[in-house]
Order: sequence, then structure tokens, then C-alpha cells
Amino acid sequence: MRITISGPPGSGTTSLARYLAEKHNYQLISAGEVFRSLAAERGMDLGAFGKLAEQDPAVDKMIDARQKEIGEASDDIVIEGRLAGRMVDNADLRIWVAASIACRAERIADRDGLPPAEAIALTEEREHSEALRYEKYYGIDINDLSVYDIVLSSEKWGREELGAIVDLALSLINL
Repeated sequence: MRITISGPPGSGTTSLARYLAEKHNYQLISAGEVFRSLAAERGMDLGAFGKLAEQDPAVDKMIDARQKEIGEASDDIVIEGRLAGRMVDNADLRIWVAASIACRAERIADRDGLPPAEAIALTEEREHSEALRYEKYYGIDINDLSVYDIVLSSEKWGREELGAIVDLALSLINL
């Protein structure tokens, strides 16, 4: 089983991916964690690293190619990342996790110890940067959710409830 989980920053994709990987004993690949670690290695915050990625397509393409390679070659894996649902051609289930910018920024502020207004500004800047890069590099409109099998609201449901919905979908796939 290959499951992709995508969504905007702070929507809960990593939480859901970890839940599914732990519950089903699947491998977990997270593009966001790779991106954050590369930014930290270079002593850059996410906004500055995103600007670098806008100028140097090799940054995104390296992360995306590795995610695609691992995801398509593996069984029993959860691939989490903004483009995971579009990159892993042989995914069995593609999930998009959504929440409002206010909800997501509040989570990011709590997680990263930022003032809420700063979290909103940084999140909007990051999303704008990513949307530009995805369109430029791959011709992808990140707001087109038609490739996803399930779109879930993490504003309405928490990790356990989202996990239960996906578990139900998995049981239907395995009928």
C-alpha cells in the first residue's frame, strides 16, 4: 500500500502521516522534514530557503525526485509532502488535508514559538513561494485538488478522527 498525504503548511499532514505509519507499521517519508533539515544545514529559515529554491530549481527537484523514487519503489509506505500526491504515480490512496490559514498559522505559531501575526505572514510567504515554484518547475496548480481521492478538514477533525477516516478508506480499498 502506498499512501500519499499532502496539504498546506500547518494543516496536519505530518501528524496524520505519523499516525498511519505507526498504526500500520509503514515506512514514512516526509518532504517537509527534508526541506526543513536542508534549510537548517544552511543556517536559513524556511522563508529564506524558499527564496533560494525559487532561484535554484535543483533544491526542489532533488527533494521531489528522491520522494518519487522511494515512494514508487516501496510497498507499505506513507509519503508526506505538498506534491506527494502528484509525484508518486503508483499511489494507492492520495489524501489532501485542509484547514484555514488562521487555524494553520495558530498551529505553526505554537509549534515554532512565533507570534501569531508573524506565523501568518511567514506561512503566506511560504505558500506563495511554493505555488510559484510548483507552477514554474512542473506546471502544477497546487490549488487543483482533483488528483486526490480524499480531501479532509483537519480544522474539523483531529489526528485520531482523521486517522479513523483513512483507516475506513483503507479497509474499503482492501475489500
